[in-house]
Amino acid sequence: MMGALEQRPDLDSDEEIPFSSSPGGTKIHPLDCEGERYMSPTVAVKSWFYKQKGFRLFRSIYIVLIRAKINILLPFGPLAILLHYLTGKHGLVFFLSFLGIAPLAERLGYATEQLAFYTGPTVGGLLNATFGNATEMIISLYALKNGMIRVVQQSLLGSILSNMLLVLGCSFFTGGVVYHEKVQVFNEAAALVNSGLLLMAVMGITFPAVLHFTHTEAHFGKSELALSRFSSCVMLIAYGSYLYFQLKHQPKVHALVEEASEENSEDEEAPEITYWESIIWLAVLTLWVSVLSGYLVDAIEGASDSLNIPVAFISVILLPIVGNAAEHASAIMFAMKDKLDITIGVAIGSSTQISMFVIPFCVVVGWGMGKPMDLNFQLFETATLFIAVLVVAFMLQEGKSNYLKGLMLTLCYVIVAASFFVHVDPSTDDA
Repeated sequence: MMGALEQRPDLDSDEEIPFSSSPGGTKIHPLDCEGERYMSPTVAVKSWFYKQKGFRLFRSIYIVLIRAKINILLPFGPLAILLHYLTGKHGLVFFLSFLGIAPLAERLGYATEQLAFYTGPTVGGLLNATFGNATEMIISLYALKNGMIRVVQQSLLGSILSNMLLVLGCSFFTGGVVYHEKVQVFNEAAALVNSGLLLMAVMGITFPAVLHFTHTEAHFGKSELALSRFSSCVMLIAYGSYLYFQLKHQPKVHALVEEASEENSEDEEAPEITYWESIIWLAVLTLWVSVLSGYLVDAIEGASDSLNIPVAFISVILLPIVGNAAEHASAIMFAMKDKLDITIGVAIGSSTQISMFVIPFCVVVGWGMGKPMDLNFQLFETATLFIAVLVVAFMLQEGKSNYLKGLMLTLCYVIVAASFFVHVDPSTDDA
C-alpha cells in the first residue's frame, strides 16, 4: 500500500504534461493564441474598410446616376452637345437639351434632400428652396447674358404659372383620387401667407407695366427701369424678412414638417449618400446643368423658326417643365401620402421664391451687367399672372382639397398654354 501511495503523486503530477499538448511536444504560450484572435479581426476590419471606401464611389454613382428611372434621359445631354457642333439643326439640339436637363433637375432635388438629412430642417429648407430653382436661375442668367431679356421674363413667369397651376393641380388631383373617400386638409394660414407674397410680387410687376402702357413715365424709357430696380430691391428685402420670420418665429411649421418626416420614417429615416457626397454631387450636377443650359438657350430661337413654335410658348410652357421636374415629382408624391402641407410648401413656396427672389435677383444682376432687365412683363403676361394668382388664392382659402380642384387648376394651365401658343410677343426687339 505504501508503494501505491508513493506512485500516486507520479500519476497526478502535471510536470510531464504541458499546457498545450501539441504534436512533437512543442510548447505554445497561451497568449499566442489570444494574440492571433485579437490581430486577425483588426486586419479584417481594415481590409473591409478600404474595400468599402473603394466601392463607395461606385455605389454613389449608381444611386445618383443609374438607379432612378428618369436617368435614362441623361445621354441626351452629351448627344445634344455633339449635334450642336456636327449639325445646324437647332430644333433637334433644343429638344435633346430639353430632355437632357430634365433628369439633372430631378437629381439636383434628390441631392439637396440628401444634404438636408445632415443640415437639419432649417438649413435644409433653405437648400431645398435654393437648389429647387437652380435650373431656372441658371437658364435665366445665361439668357440674360446673351441679352434675351424677354426669354428671361417669360421663362420665370412660366415657372410661376407651372408651379401654381400644373404642379399644384396635378398634386390635388392625384391626392383626391387616392383619398376619394375623404376630404384632404392643409394649413390654410401658411398657404395664405404665400398667396399674400405672390400678390405683392404681382403688384411689383404690375406697376412698371401700367406705367409703360399708360405713357405716364416722368422720363420715357428711364422711369420704368428705375422703378423696376427699386421695386426689386424692396422685394428682395421682403423675401429675406419672410425667410427670417418663417425660420425664427414659426416653430410650429417646422414641428409639422418634422412630424410628417417621422410619419414617413420608413422611407426617409436615413440618407443614402454621405454629407460630402451630397455636396460634391450638387456641385457636379449644377455645373452640368450650367453647361447644358448654354446650348439650350442658344437653340431657342433656331428651334422656334425650325419647329414653327412661338418663342413665348417655348419660354413660358416648355422651359419651366424642365426646371420644375423635381418639384412636380415630389409634390405629387407627398399628395399621394396625404401630406398636403408639404405639397403646398413645394409648389406655392417655389412660386413665391421665383416671384420674390429669382425675378428681382435677375433684375439686380442685369443692372450689374448693364442689361435693361426690368419688371415690365408686358400687358398679356402680367394679366395672366394676376388672374392665376387670384384663382390659386381662391382655391386655397378653404384649407381643403379634392380631385375637382386639382382638375380645375390643371385645365386652367391648359388654357394658359393654348393662349401662349397663339400669342405674338409685341416687344421682340427688346430681346
